[in-house]
Amino acid sequence: MMQCFHFMVEPVKTWTSKIKESNKRAKRERKEPLDEDQLFVAGLAKDLSRVCQRSDVLEHIWNQEDTWPSPLCQAFILQWASMLENKRKLMQTDGWPEMGEGKHPDLINEQDLEQAKADVLTWIKDLRAQPEQSVWPGEPVAKILEDLQSAWRWGRVPNLLTAMELVLWTLVSQRPDKVTAGAVNPRAYSATVSPLLFFFFFFLQDTIPQQWLLWKQRTQKIGAVSYIPQPVWDWIGDAAVEINLDLDTANPDLLISADEKKMRCGFERKDVPNYHQRFDGWWCAVGMDGLASGRHYWEAEVGERDWRLGVARESALRKGFKSLNTDTGYMSLRLERGTEFKALTVPFTALPPGLIPRKVGIYLDYDNGQLSFYDVDKHMHIYTYNETFTERLYPLFGTVEIVKDLVIRSPAAKTHCLCPASCLWA
Repeated sequence: MMQCFHFMVEPVKTWTSKIKESNKRAKRERKEPLDEDQLFVAGLAKDLSRVCQRSDVLEHIWNQEDTWPSPLCQAFILQWASMLENKRKLMQTDGWPEMGEGKHPDLINEQDLEQAKADVLTWIKDLRAQPEQSVWPGEPVAKILEDLQSAWRWGRVPNLLTAMELVLWTLVSQRPDKVTAGAVNPRAYSATVSPLLFFFFFFLQDTIPQQWLLWKQRTQKIGAVSYIPQPVWDWIGDAAVEINLDLDTANPDLLISADEKKMRCGFERKDVPNYHQRFDGWWCAVGMDGLASGRHYWEAEVGERDWRLGVARESALRKGFKSLNTDTGYMSLRLERGTEFKALTVPFTALPPGLIPRKVGIYLDYDNGQLSFYDVDKHMHIYTYNETFTERLYPLFGTVEIVKDLVIRSPAAKTHCLCPASCLWA
């Protein structure tokens, strides 16, 4: 019995020892002094943590446990200075501030960076006038911050950039002319403000994570988020739809399973009616039902060498071997020969090999004009098309694999909700 217990305990001791040694090594490496940009971000994290409740996760940044490379700090400073500027322009409306496209590190110049720091410092000066722990971020943001802290500790995310962004959005999105700066949890003081104002503030807080994801995917099309927090991932999954392959659109070379969920290439071309909607060149098929509004999410398990996933416009031509790209009515990702990963824009957009997934999540937000792709296993963003949709869209699937099936999967059940009462993400 003791031998069995020893067998179970020893690996845990070894693992714990490795974790401790890794932490010690990281601390030794962090003894190098931080540069000016890294210190600026650390200081900003401390100011945010002082004002915002449930933001203890930022302590890891300002006490220098989580330090970012200088180019990332510079891009972050420029991006948020741009957002603050747009916030000032929208103060007369109820619009959300826009975020500018981040600059490539090689294009950042010292003058722009210094001006950006000055703009951020002006905003921080007002922030420092607020009482400590005076801002309640909302339960969804608070739960996400906890999830991010856990993910960072376990090495699932490289840094706490997302936590900084969400706390910043919480503070920036509040309208000082409409909501008192010293507001604590809005549920606790709802009786002291008008019902309309309370609804506005409550709704604004609880949509911050969704708006964050929408912004990230609009301003950074490739790899915008290295880890999508679990509550946001569950919200995406709430839009899950059942997709069945339309046999009348499938290329005659494709073998389709009886449940219309699997496809691969066969060795003989089938004798089937040549409908106008059938692919007769590229080895593709589309889903049975078109999508014309709302949010929709589906997943597909793909092979290691060749696949194509996305959507096709209702008017897109399906005959022959003309390129299936944005000019011909298609928005998709393509893997060729196992290494060539691309978004089929015009010209095509090469994607890093590190983003190649084994299971792909496809999320269509029709009304907001976004089609996004995710690595399901890693909860990682891959690529987003930002378009204006005007016609029905059909889920697109393609493969030339003859052994490995492309499989349409039903998204996994969401994790148990952590909300104390009715779910805030429903």
